[in-house]
Amino acid sequence: MTLSHGFELIEERNIPEINTRARWYRHAKTGAELLSLMNDDENKMFGISFATPPQDSTGVAHILEHSVLCGSRKYPLKEPFVELIKGSLKTFVNAFTFPDKTCYPVASQNVKDFYNLMDVYLDAVFYPNITPWTLMQEGWHYELEDKDAPMIYKGVVFNEMKGAYSSPEGVLGRTIQQTLLPDTTYGVDSGGDPEVIPSLTYENFKRFHETFYHPSNAKIVMYGDDDPEQRLRYLDGWLSGFDKIEVKPNMALQPRWAAPRRVEEKYDAGDDPDAKSFVSVNWLLTDESDPETLLGLDILAHMLAGTPASPLRKALIDSGLGEDVIGGGMENDLRENSYSIGMKGVTAENADKVEALILDTLHHLAHTGFEPDQVAASLNTIEFRLREANFGGYPRGIVYMIAALQTWLYGGDPFTPLAFEKPLAAVKARLNNHENVFAGLLQKYFVNNTHRSTVVMRPDAQVRAEADARERARLDAARAAMSEADIARVIEQTHTLQKMQNTPDSPEALATIPSLTLGDLDKTAKNIPVDVAQAGEATILHHDLFTNGIAYLDVAFDLRALPAALLPYAGLFGNALLEMGTDKEDFAALSRRIGRETGGIYATAINTATRAHRDTISRFVLRGKSTAAQFPALLGILGDVLSGAKLDNRERFRQIVLEEKAGAESGLIPSGHSYVASRLGAFLGQPGWASEQTGGVDYLFFLRALADRVEKDWDGVLADLRAVQSHLISPRGLVANITVDGASYGAMKPQIEGFLKALRARPNKFGRAPGALAGDWPAHSPRVNEGLTIPAQVNYVGKAADVYAAGFKLHGSWLAVQNWLRTTYLWERVRVQGGAYGAFCSFDQRTGGLSFLSYRDPNLGGTLANYDGVGAFIRSHAPSASEIERVIIGVIGQLDAYQLPDAKGYTSMVRHLAGDTDAQRQHLREEALSTTREDFARFADVADVVMREGVVSVIGSAQAIEKAGGLSVTKIL
Repeated sequence: MTLSHGFELIEERNIPEINTRARWYRHAKTGAELLSLMNDDENKMFGISFATPPQDSTGVAHILEHSVLCGSRKYPLKEPFVELIKGSLKTFVNAFTFPDKTCYPVASQNVKDFYNLMDVYLDAVFYPNITPWTLMQEGWHYELEDKDAPMIYKGVVFNEMKGAYSSPEGVLGRTIQQTLLPDTTYGVDSGGDPEVIPSLTYENFKRFHETFYHPSNAKIVMYGDDDPEQRLRYLDGWLSGFDKIEVKPNMALQPRWAAPRRVEEKYDAGDDPDAKSFVSVNWLLTDESDPETLLGLDILAHMLAGTPASPLRKALIDSGLGEDVIGGGMENDLRENSYSIGMKGVTAENADKVEALILDTLHHLAHTGFEPDQVAASLNTIEFRLREANFGGYPRGIVYMIAALQTWLYGGDPFTPLAFEKPLAAVKARLNNHENVFAGLLQKYFVNNTHRSTVVMRPDAQVRAEADARERARLDAARAAMSEADIARVIEQTHTLQKMQNTPDSPEALATIPSLTLGDLDKTAKNIPVDVAQAGEATILHHDLFTNGIAYLDVAFDLRALPAALLPYAGLFGNALLEMGTDKEDFAALSRRIGRETGGIYATAINTATRAHRDTISRFVLRGKSTAAQFPALLGILGDVLSGAKLDNRERFRQIVLEEKAGAESGLIPSGHSYVASRLGAFLGQPGWASEQTGGVDYLFFLRALADRVEKDWDGVLADLRAVQSHLISPRGLVANITVDGASYGAMKPQIEGFLKALRARPNKFGRAPGALAGDWPAHSPRVNEGLTIPAQVNYVGKAADVYAAGFKLHGSWLAVQNWLRTTYLWERVRVQGGAYGAFCSFDQRTGGLSFLSYRDPNLGGTLANYDGVGAFIRSHAPSASEIERVIIGVIGQLDAYQLPDAKGYTSMVRHLAGDTDAQRQHLREEALSTTREDFARFADVADVVMREGVVSVIGSAQAIEKAGGLSVTKIL
């Protein structure tokens, strides 16, 4: 056996699909396995993963994920993780708990920074300081301030999971998994059930780490353009200190059922008398790792429900049995794959009808097969997705790591999920031979599959009260069983933990964290190439970037052309254009055409302000992508929907409205902080007001009213839609933004100009003057300190003010101070001590809005008091020179965030619209690099504006909001 730095090579392959040379190694001394992916991607990624199958719902795997990052042998700080966030050029730092594995990935474009991140993470997972205090802080503990106070539970994961269990969709997802796989590790909740978490003991917590966090159970992935030999040398230095042990993660297969099963569950509906049920039909498909089968199932899933025109999704939507389709995708992150689909907003009497419709539709499709254009559309969509490898803000290396684990973790090879050309060619060959590929898969894995569950979740106004009563009973019973000495010990532990949380790390401990220096930073801002050209009343922006043959096109119309009363329609208008058909084809044919001839088209909005004068920038954007060969087809589709959209299909529009409303409602609990941020922005200025009208709580209220109007005043709604179309679809002020290499653009530019010329020639069907800027938009929403109630056990707490209106002017040092506040004061006071899952400080450079936000927060008044204490904290806690340097490094990492080409092009377009110049960005960077202690002190006055003049918005439980007082209360869910 030949070793290279302690590793034996198992197999080496080229994977051209991801432009990578891949080597699969095993560490000889420990058995740790390494997948070394070598390519030219500058966004380097390291990830170490462990099989961590839990045997109960105490959340031990999840709590341990948090806890190992709370100090280790080499880095004896309270929160090394936070220090990394504070002062790194990282493009990604986080950790994930899956139902059967835990992953610790980091990414950076800077090699020195990359290895610094790896060092902290490897010490964290192998040598953590997990004490009983760690479990108390990150998991759970009894909190008792004095003997006369009520005893409560506290803990970061405990509160996170109380928030997760408040989301009906979250409860449904867990119920589906646990009912499909009840006899396996997947039959429990790896995240932790709040009712079970307090039964986790320190002994079991520590034993879980000793059992699974060992190199013999490790799967390591390294990806990018760093030295592949240095990877081996470095990792051997960490691994060689261990000896091989036998680790046997229990991930047994689920015994198959002879007959389908039905499960009924309740969810917290608050006091909403109109709350309805969720119905989901679910199949356990296969543990097979054959790539052709798995790819075929992915394509089949898209064919069934990937678009509104997909036959199963369309059958559900057209039935009117519910408000929106849920599920419709493959779950392939577990040992066995599954598929779920159903509806939400279903009345009690229609639950059985939803199940029957799903089963009947699948039987019919298995018998008749699929239309050729349906197959072509889904095949092209999946193939485009595979070749583009665009995962948004996630580094590609992380996505490839998670994909490799889909086979690797269960004894397969890590290459199979990454190499898609062979299975794709095999599927295409079978289709070319006229095989009925997908009907066969449908028959085998769905129609003839008896391992099927139907989950019905019904609303119940008592769920939360009953859960609270059970929690109170457990606490009361625990206290009743305590002696006076036990109670005194809990009080002492409460105060000791608080003292530990309040005690800062020593300078010596902080000095252990590896760090870059200011000298390692690029002093010059990274600019995005842009060429600006005029085409009549429109502007064409071109970004000459390598895109691997894909063209990204954004077409941005000026929303200020709409009167205020019509603006909320903009949140729906993109769906109406793309999902209602045109005068040439119905919406199903249009949807298949988009899937067949492009990489996808969707709508979004931009709401911001010009940096110089704070004038509102508000744009409706259609975003499309295609290969160079498909580009004429992309323009043709855009031209058809913009000039010939059929808006008069009442039933189809009703479905779109109900789907949009259901989606907005389902986002309130898991993403309450985003809705609070939108509310605060609306109180501060017109751009925020516009965002709130097209995507916030006001938009939800609009959708609810619109659903009623569609039934009672369709003629009025149709008139509004046509007015929006007439006002908005105009070349006046239009921006066409294209990101593609220069050679391809040479051929595309005349095509874009032709597209714009045809748009100018478009007849105005409804007799309105297009493009005239409306003057009736309000400066902001009426300001009020508000509490918006939802059926949840946690809160989302925000407070904000316009600091420009108070006379302050932006200085680059503000970015460093914000980074420091997020990772010191807010982290410690709101998250660590308060028990919230997250705390944020956000500043909008263009509008002047400074805001503080919390996420899944058990508190309300205490959190607001912490926000008000920011200025005082800054004045009394001057940072050291080394701390200032670290937060500056973190700021540069944020300014130079890694972006894929399409994101770069979109960012540049927004900068162009807002009047941001490269010179301004460079000046801001230089100010940030020069941040001093005096700059921190000056920012205290800026923070005080929020304390004195800030407006408050809270989304949370009615009980917490009413107890806080001083808030205007509105029920939103």
